[in-house]
Amino acid sequence: MALYVQKYGGTSVGTIERIEAVADKVKSFHDAGHQIVVAVSAMSGETNRLISLAKQIDAAPAPREMDVLVSTGEQVTIALLAMALQKRGVDARSYTGWQVGIKTDSAFMKARIEDIDTANMRQHLDNGGVVIVAGFQGVDDDNNITTLGRGGSDTTGVALAAALKADECQIYTDVDGVYTTDPRVVPAARRMDKVTFEEMLEMASLGSKVLQIRSVEFAGKYKVPLRVLSSFTEGNGTLITTEENDSVENPVISGIAFNRDEAKITVKGVPDIPGVASRILVPVSDANIEVDMIVQNVSDDGSTDFTFTVHRNDYQKALKILNELAGELKAREVAGKDDICKVSLVGVGMRSHAGVASKMFKTLADENINILAITTSEIKISVVIAEKYLELAVRALHTAFGLDAEA
Repeated sequence: MALYVQKYGGTSVGTIERIEAVADKVKSFHDAGHQIVVAVSAMSGETNRLISLAKQIDAAPAPREMDVLVSTGEQVTIALLAMALQKRGVDARSYTGWQVGIKTDSAFMKARIEDIDTANMRQHLDNGGVVIVAGFQGVDDDNNITTLGRGGSDTTGVALAAALKADECQIYTDVDGVYTTDPRVVPAARRMDKVTFEEMLEMASLGSKVLQIRSVEFAGKYKVPLRVLSSFTEGNGTLITTEENDSVENPVISGIAFNRDEAKITVKGVPDIPGVASRILVPVSDANIEVDMIVQNVSDDGSTDFTFTVHRNDYQKALKILNELAGELKAREVAGKDDICKVSLVGVGMRSHAGVASKMFKTLADENINILAITTSEIKISVVIAEKYLELAVRALHTAFGLDAEA
């Protein structure tokens, strides 16, 4: 007998028929003798509907009241799923975040979990029941309802698994696992049986939308075995684990991530003196703009070109800030491009294999794709290229590094 925490996303519980199907799946695990805790999202589209209602009243509603409003979406789902399981003879009980004792800080709309009281869940599980918990929500010290931010149900599932010391946290979604890259871009992409937390964290941060990044961080921190599965097809999914695959045939690269929502800004010809980087980046940071890749090129004339990337939504805002600062910075020019993308190779195998970067650069050169910026870490190499070459680059790299599924 094992203890599983299962999380079902919005598409998995999007209709009554799908909720009934989830109930069948949960019952099959329960009938096999396992203890089951289920965390669920709101039905697909429900959170957006609630936000739209709020915006019809106030374009900038109070965050506390928004949390009260949007948390109701999950409350609907837990009740319906409990009813479906009870109809099947399973002693299921639904719990909101505050009923199950999920304590958070008071950062409305983006709260972080601080503690979980497992007593009620343990009692019901030990009595042979199934526990159903509203994802995405908790309660602060003043008993205010809080939510964890969009996608927070994944974090709820992982946090429950950590608190209960579950054997596995199973994330049921509309894909059957984690792929070497997006199958819509590369039809030859294949599902990975296993991937490390480090690799998954890099892929999630680089644009892979399979898992919310906070849930991967949480799982890695508390060493919760995490499995991504499909709600609609049977299969073993992808296990995310601390264990690296030490097979001699294991590929150096596990996957290729990409992000279209990038923009690049270059501050040209600023004096190459201590503190110039902070003088450029601090005003950008103060405007709550996240900076990603940074490249600095020093010229013989004592000036430097400083390049960095931001999310495309922040491009015009960042450009305006730096144009206003150009005179103070003694910059020759501030230039930018918002038709770029980032492509990244990810793999723990890079630690022990040389030549990954050179192979990547040669592959892109063979396709006549120019690299605009490069950044590396221990298990990742990212390049910025023109967005029009994204799909060509990903397909070429996927083949070059032996990731294509066998025909």
